Amino acid sequence: MQSIKSLRLLGDWIYATNLWHINRYSSSMAFFVGLFVAFMPIPGQMVLAAFLAVLLRCNLPLSVGLVWITNPVTMPAIFYLAYRVGAMIVDVPMQPMEFELSFHWLIHSAEAIWQPFLTGCFICGLFFGSVGYFVISILWRMRVARMWRERKKRRKKALSSGPGSTPQQAQASPPESPDK
Repeated sequence: MQSIKSLRLLGDWIYATNLWHINRYSSSMAFFVGLFVAFMPIPGQMVLAAFLAVLLRCNLPLSVGLVWITNPVTMPAIFYLAYRVGAMIVDVPMQPMEFELSFHWLIHSAEAIWQPFLTGCFICGLFFGSVGYFVISILWRMRVARMWRERKKRRKKALSSGPGSTPQQAQASPPESPDK
């Protein structure tokens, strides 16, 4: 990466370790950033996700890739959910809408729904980003615990079937309880 001349404009911060490596913090926080930004109804979500990933020192490609959860196919359903949540929180009745692809429709509809819509986007972004953070963090911890248990079993097996033991002695050792 350091040999790519176009990246030199960005300075040394682009080479920070957590921006490119997968570890518990960088992955969990990348899920938070990516899912939070995915709910923001703004152009340039990828740029905002990249900026936040650098600021929070989390995995850059994962953060940027996760904003594509809101794509042209899923965007209407996700933003409708956000509008419903916002309308419920702000306690305003939902406005019946019929979509038209025109600037006039956008201006007049945005005027009627902007407050519950943006509130819902912010709340949903925080909620789903937090859920993503905690789920990835818990899954990471569970994986590490499983790997430690397997390592412990391999070491125990290697010690019990060492140079001075017989195959009958290795089989006679009691099985390890699953809660250790």
